[in-house]
Amino acid sequence: MDKIETPPLPNGSFLAGTRAAEAALRDIFEPTPLQRNDYLSTKYGAEIWLKREDLSPVRSYKIRGASNAMRKALARDPGQRRFVCASAGNHAQGMAYACRHFGTEGVIFMPVTTPGQKIDKTRHFGGAAVEIRLVGDYFDETLAAAQAFCAEAGALFLPPFDSEDVIEGQATCALEILEQLPAGTVADLLVMPVGGGGLATGMTQVFAELSPATGFRFVEPLGGASLKRALEAGHLVTLSHVDNFVDGAAVARIGDLNFARLRTFDPSQVLTPPEDRLCGTMMEMLNIEGMVLEPAGALSVDALRDLPLAGRVVVAVVSGGNFDFERLPDVKERTLRWEGRKKYFILRLPQRPGALREFLSLLGPNDDITRFEYLKKSARNFGSVLIGIETRDRGDFDALYARMDAAGLTYLDITDDAVITNLII
Repeated sequence: MDKIETPPLPNGSFLAGTRAAEAALRDIFEPTPLQRNDYLSTKYGAEIWLKREDLSPVRSYKIRGASNAMRKALARDPGQRRFVCASAGNHAQGMAYACRHFGTEGVIFMPVTTPGQKIDKTRHFGGAAVEIRLVGDYFDETLAAAQAFCAEAGALFLPPFDSEDVIEGQATCALEILEQLPAGTVADLLVMPVGGGGLATGMTQVFAELSPATGFRFVEPLGGASLKRALEAGHLVTLSHVDNFVDGAAVARIGDLNFARLRTFDPSQVLTPPEDRLCGTMMEMLNIEGMVLEPAGALSVDALRDLPLAGRVVVAVVSGGNFDFERLPDVKERTLRWEGRKKYFILRLPQRPGALREFLSLLGPNDDITRFEYLKKSARNFGSVLIGIETRDRGDFDALYARMDAAGLTYLDITDDAVITNLII
């Protein structure tokens, strides 16, 4: 069991620092809006408010912690002019923006696999103030390179979440929410995304003191549930595998300091929606509300599906909005699979004339073939077909299964086999 020696900060001290941080942030950007969402409120029979961190200058809350940490570092040592971070995108953009604002130099390490949109936006926000270095296929390699550079160059590492100053900066989001809610309105529930835990750590401390009646729900992607696993185990846990689809929140290990402050929460307070369902929420909010969300930005909105909300006042933190539209086909694909309207099969068809035509006759009027690969081998009596089928209603597949079974077809539904689908689809 990992030993955690850092106790929670006294609320009064933390709140004073957070208020100072909020005042300083006003020199950088205006408060992000808190908006009542009519669509979600009607859908869930509740009063749903969205804290639009996707509308910050860098489209995520990460600008808060990065700017506050840099401000306080400069106050402690005005001669410190070189900062370093390792990030897959949102923290990098926050630090780049802060570097340009404070006139400091930034060296930003990003994985080679980082989406081009996030690299370009980081370069745009930092301008001449930052240098971007692409190192490593995985974040652990990127982080090691960044820390090694700090040791060699005498630069100051700016952590993405495991830092008192970063936590304090992220907590300013909570102060804004409490200032923006209509007079006399108390949030019954605060729903927030969790990656490394900086936002959750800061916001729970502010709400615990200023709005103690408010409950909390934390949301992690299913493929990166480091807080939930740590709470279940009672100590810090490093996940052996992380699904990086939700790259803004998929973290293998919650921050040490963050877990020290969050360890009293129950694991049931952490929701872990599957990645494909998040895609459905992204498409829903894009098509209905015109909101462009990256996978991490959809976490809190998606989690509303799993909560009893009728008659309650709910605030959901939406962060971030750095979506690369080159990923849109993949998001649509995942959405259809989660909705049950698209499936993939491997068929075993006899290698004789007319066999394919017989299979096609089994398809219903709403069944559309979206992928077809057939390898004919003259030395075999049967061949394998990879086929993707999309339909209008998930119930159409029940009828298709019945017809294929009645025809004596041998087939394998590989839709939910993550290993196979990630390799060939």
